[in-house]
Amino acid sequence: MADGSDTTLTAEQTAGDPAPHGLVAGLKSFAAGHGGAKAVIEYVGKRGARIVLVGSDGEWGDQFAEDTVTAREACAKAGVTVENAWERELMDQMRPSNDLWRSMARRTMAR
Repeated sequence: MADGSDTTLTAEQTAGDPAPHGLVAGLKSFAAGHGGAKAVIEYVGKRGARIVLVGSDGEWGDQFAEDTVTAREACAKAGVTVENAWERELMDQMRPSNDLWRSMARRTMAR
């Protein structure tokens, strides 16, 4: 794994406060609205951890947590499976919206 991945820092972190209820509720809500979900947790420095959710229907979204430990606890409480990395099957399942494609094109054209 690359430096800064969630597995690199998880061993150094200790479990602190339990996962916030709002985070767990958000994860449960996404999973329920999209026929289940899988998650990939990404360490994003001082900001914490990003939980990228991919629904069974191909829709995706994200949530933020204080750290990777909190993110994993929240996913466990919400019943969302955490993948260790971006596997091909998970990437193939994602279906970006047309709005996302347009926004990515604008960013590329602006450079």
